[in-house]
Amino acid sequence: MIDVPLSALEVAMVQAGARAVETLRDTTAFAQAMERLGYHRIWYAEHHHSPAIGAFPPVVLAAHAAATTSTIRLGSGGVLAPNHAPLTLAEQFGTLAALHPDRIDLGIGRGPGTFDETIARALRRGAGPTTDGEYRDDVAAILSFLVDEVALGPLPEPWLLASSTAGAALAAGLGLPIAVAHHIRPENTRAVLERYRAEFTPSRWCEQPRVLVCVETVCAETEEEAAWRIGPMNVVKAGLLKGRSDMPFPTPEDAAVHPFTEEERRALAGFRAQQAVGTPETVVHRLAQLAEETGADELMLTTPVYDLRDRIGSYELLTKYSEAMTAP
Repeated sequence: MIDVPLSALEVAMVQAGARAVETLRDTTAFAQAMERLGYHRIWYAEHHHSPAIGAFPPVVLAAHAAATTSTIRLGSGGVLAPNHAPLTLAEQFGTLAALHPDRIDLGIGRGPGTFDETIARALRRGAGPTTDGEYRDDVAAILSFLVDEVALGPLPEPWLLASSTAGAALAAGLGLPIAVAHHIRPENTRAVLERYRAEFTPSRWCEQPRVLVCVETVCAETEEEAAWRIGPMNVVKAGLLKGRSDMPFPTPEDAAVHPFTEEERRALAGFRAQQAVGTPETVVHRLAQLAEETGADELMLTTPVYDLRDRIGSYELLTKYSEAMTAP
């Protein structure tokens, strides 16, 4: 049984043959479905210049979702600090938190959100990759501006996204809750959490270590159906493993005949073994196992499947099975 809150990460995959505006409409329906199913929060990820993932600003998606829902928490997971002025982020999320009190999160990350160096430089107005010190200063400035310059009312809840021990050390030093990108670098999760908990310093934001773990999760009636649904993401991930972001998000039919190399198959199989893909029984067991192994206070599920109905259906199956397990 899963005994921690469950949330969702919205990556906004753009289906092959679809327009970005259709993906945007899907994000609205998805947010409303997650609220209906009782999920705790939805975060929106920042990506740029990818045919498979919409370049939709997290703050805009969160604002729209907040206006079309009433209770679920919303925010960024994450907004990438090096791409934005700290004061701008503080103003944007501070305003959102004032408009939607106690519902807004500010998840902060470091990556460029693209594999294209030209786009990365354009986002940073010609600057190169940020250093550890610059990133630390940016995050500290965002937090300071939230309190000292914005302070419109209730503040957004800040989180630091991390997939490395350096990120863990920063979250610990600033006393922030941490969101661990297990869905990106599962091999780092244990070391990240060990360092975070060992070095955590209480702050106004968090009195004790607080951990969210993000897991790639696809739930279907059968193992075969789950494997079919995750097929398109396998194609995209095979490209990402080679540093390519030009792979479109294909249909399950096209993914089923994609010519993976043996090296890609081994890498994908190793990655999937650390996520949660399969029947409701398999997924619930795996999520419960991850929650216990990591000591997570919350699990965030990302479900990159082709069809909106199948994506929502994955969360519905998981909810239905979990409720059945806890029924008297």
